[in-house]
Amino acid sequence: MRLKEIREDKDLTQAQIAEILNCKQNTYQQYETEKRQIPIGSLKKLCIFYNLSADYILELPNTLEHPER
Repeated sequence: MRLKEIREDKDLTQAQIAEILNCKQNTYQQYETEKRQIPIGSLKKLCIFYNLSADYILELPNTLEHPER
């Protein structure tokens, strides 16, 4: 995920984002390091806060075509 990159580009701290998500700073750190999965509700909050798509944050490809079987 691009959480750390996005946060640093905005000059924000983990504590500031944790406050927005109403979680502890170390919980948010675990989202950034992918030691813990980010809940959908928190992902939605970040999409709104950063004005970015979930696909971008999650590093999903631009197209989600199914591979030929």
